[in-house]
Amino acid sequence: MGLEINRLTNANIYVDGNSWLGRAEEVTLPVITSKMSEHKALGMVGMVELFSGIDKLEARIKWNSVYKDVFKKAANPTKTVQMQVRASLENYGSEGKTGESACVVYMTAQFKALPLGTFKQNENVELESALNVTYIKLVVGGETILELDVLANIYTVDGVDLLATYRANLGI
Repeated sequence: MGLEINRLTNANIYVDGNSWLGRAEEVTLPVITSKMSEHKALGMVGMVELFSGIDKLEARIKWNSVYKDVFKKAANPTKTVQMQVRASLENYGSEGKTGESACVVYMTAQFKALPLGTFKQNENVELESALNVTYIKLVVGGETILELDVLANIYTVDGVDLLATYRANLGI
């Protein structure tokens, strides 16, 4: 088997089913960070860190201008929005381009910062929104890679529900 190279070089944003094509300059998706707690005990020669949850999820969108429909969504921090960031994942090998598939990130998020902008003469306005993310799912080529819902205690990786026993033990 030869070398396989994947490239993701562009994307589009959808909010509540509406395309915001051409409005964002950059999207920074959440980093899923495991919270780890130290454990030490008598008889152990050292300490270990053990999984104890997921840190908060935050996304950022850098806008290229002011858009009324964006600001109407971003101005209300009590409402969630359903977002998609869609891209085309290109695959390359020794013979050139070997394939292309959809790479989609689904999120439920709340805008937590409403940028009113930085204005400079002869330059495009600079606006960046911060979003609190409570649900995220990554699907590549129709296959769900991960799904995390912090409010429902769901964390699935490659089809394995990592929190099924935890939920059962809590009676939820």
